[in-house]
Amino acid sequence: MIPWQELGKAHIPGENGELILRKRDTEYSIRFAATELMNSRVHGSEDALAELTCKRLQNTSALNILVGGLGMGYTLAAALEHSSSDTHVTVSELVPAVISWNREHLGHLAGFPLNDPRVSVQQGDVVKTIMSNKSEWDAILLDVDNGPDGLTRESNDRLYGMSGLKNVFYALRPGGILAVWSYGPDEGFTRRLKKCRFQTETVTVRSRKPGKGRRHTIWLATKPR
Repeated sequence: MIPWQELGKAHIPGENGELILRKRDTEYSIRFAATELMNSRVHGSEDALAELTCKRLQNTSALNILVGGLGMGYTLAAALEHSSSDTHVTVSELVPAVISWNREHLGHLAGFPLNDPRVSVQQGDVVKTIMSNKSEWDAILLDVDNGPDGLTRESNDRLYGMSGLKNVFYALRPGGILAVWSYGPDEGFTRRLKKCRFQTETVTVRSRKPGKGRRHTIWLATKPR
């Protein structure tokens, strides 16, 4: 078996532990401790996060989309693929090295989405981006820390808790959609979305295309018009 090659390590700001980027032949992996957070062979549900959202947006021109969590670029690439040429996508990524890894090692996996002129990158906490903008976004796509049940950052409660969801609600334009990727279901999170007045749909998708691999959860929560 071909051994893994370590390409880089990165500290997570404000937290203990680090991310590790590894490569084996044409396969790439990002891990946190003993847990694999993402793998280049398994990204069907990350693609679906953006595709399902864009298909549900009633206004399809001049969209303003926020992607929280760059990962390996698959969600960003899907958002670009399923939106128009006048769309603008802002990517908010907490870990500076993840941005560097996408430019140096991972860009080819998703078709170099960071090179698209419709994209801007903000290094920092997506919570701050959300809190600084009201009625700004047509869609907010969150693929942060394996979902509402945070693995790498305890402070993700600020994003997935009641106060965080209220901030998202006010940051979205009427009819805007919050889409959240998760490793698994979370009924408590569904209840919190509904308490924050979101019209909420929960979808189960496969981690691999077509229709293979582990089942992941996506919430599509729409702000009423």
